[in-house]
Amino acid sequence: MEELILSKWDEILSLLETEHGLSPIVVKTWIKPLKLYSVEGKKLYFAVDDSMGSRAIDFINKKMYDMFLVTSIKEVLDDDSIEIVIDVESNLNKTSKEEVTKEEYNEAITKSNLYPKYTFDTFVVGESNKLAHATCLAVADSPGLDKFNPLFLYGGAGLGKTHLMQSIAHYILQHNKNMKVLYVPSNKFTNEIVEAIKKNKTDEFREKYRTVDVLLIDDIQYLIGKESTQQEFFDTFNALHDEGKQIILSSDKPPKEIKTLEERFRSRFEWGVPIDIHAPDYETRMAILKNKVEMNGYKNISDNILEYIANNVTYNVRELEGALNKISVYAELGNITITEDLAKNILKDMISKETNVTITPDLIINTVSEHLNISVDDIKSSKRSQDVANARQISMYLCRKFTTKGLKSIGDVFGGKDHSTVLSNINKVDKRIESDPEYAETIDVIIKKLSPHS
Repeated sequence: MEELILSKWDEILSLLETEHGLSPIVVKTWIKPLKLYSVEGKKLYFAVDDSMGSRAIDFINKKMYDMFLVTSIKEVLDDDSIEIVIDVESNLNKTSKEEVTKEEYNEAITKSNLYPKYTFDTFVVGESNKLAHATCLAVADSPGLDKFNPLFLYGGAGLGKTHLMQSIAHYILQHNKNMKVLYVPSNKFTNEIVEAIKKNKTDEFREKYRTVDVLLIDDIQYLIGKESTQQEFFDTFNALHDEGKQIILSSDKPPKEIKTLEERFRSRFEWGVPIDIHAPDYETRMAILKNKVEMNGYKNISDNILEYIANNVTYNVRELEGALNKISVYAELGNITITEDLAKNILKDMISKETNVTITPDLIINTVSEHLNISVDDIKSSKRSQDVANARQISMYLCRKFTTKGLKSIGDVFGGKDHSTVLSNINKVDKRIESDPEYAETIDVIIKKLSPHS
């Protein structure tokens, strides 16, 4: 938050003049000298130099300059829950928060249910996840901002949602000693509320979940639809959001595609920013593998073995790391250098499993989205720009080629397009493949990504 305020400080000062009518001399004399001393949640502490003393604070308050300042900050940050405190620096020194010690941080990790290694430092950023990563960094730096609250991460299993969620939690705990953070998988949330109801301890449950500053719930799709928990979750969500507390959720699908999701949940989940995470491209897969080799000190594993893994385990980061772990065990226990033939033998079960992955419309659209750099939402939309239309046509063509869905079912995937529109798009792709070698090569590359062994 401090970095955000400082980066916007000139804009805030300008707004005081242009929108609130303060003269340049007033802003220069009374507001500009204020120093952002510290931030605790949504409360900003500004220091007046001791030489100006308490009289300066009395004057600022009397003229309501403090009210103009907080209003300008709220407008620039688009966050109505911001508060400010203005005091002389010597007074703030007495109440300043202490640095988070290693012992305090480790204790906070345990209380928050966090995995120690899931931090931003260990997360590998690539084309498939850079937007999600940037958004999560922004939330970690300034939790509770309206435009990111709730933050809703979605994507397939093993793509890094949990890692990013917990990275936010780690960052907040490292930089905000007084903030209370809680991460919980949805099944644990469900079990706790069922147990609380059974033992008549719902007050204790609410005390635990409604007094946090940041609540992270993983795999929210498993919670929705359970009558015993959804009302409690709904009330908890509202209580936290109303107080400007940060809520972070994850799911395998965006809110609009969770069939069991009631409209009251859907609308709230879309208040903030739904962010999707795609399957990693080849470059990201290689970066993940090299990062893991370096972190764990794996030996006797050459780059060509990493390339073999990256080329053959393509959709799931968890499976990718699992393949490397399996190779490393063989290398370490046998004290041998792994050859490609040996790697093929070691990973034959995993590669076979990867080869036999069912190609679904969602997998096709995600793959086209990644390759052509067009968002999944745009591909499924009615947008008619050339790039979007091209991605949509290719996706429809591949759905027809690789799935058993009929034209109407394919049309339903793309926002209810009728069968004649789908057929027309498929025919356009067929004709262009015949006449445009470069276009045909693009289709071939996408097919290889869908089915590397075809």
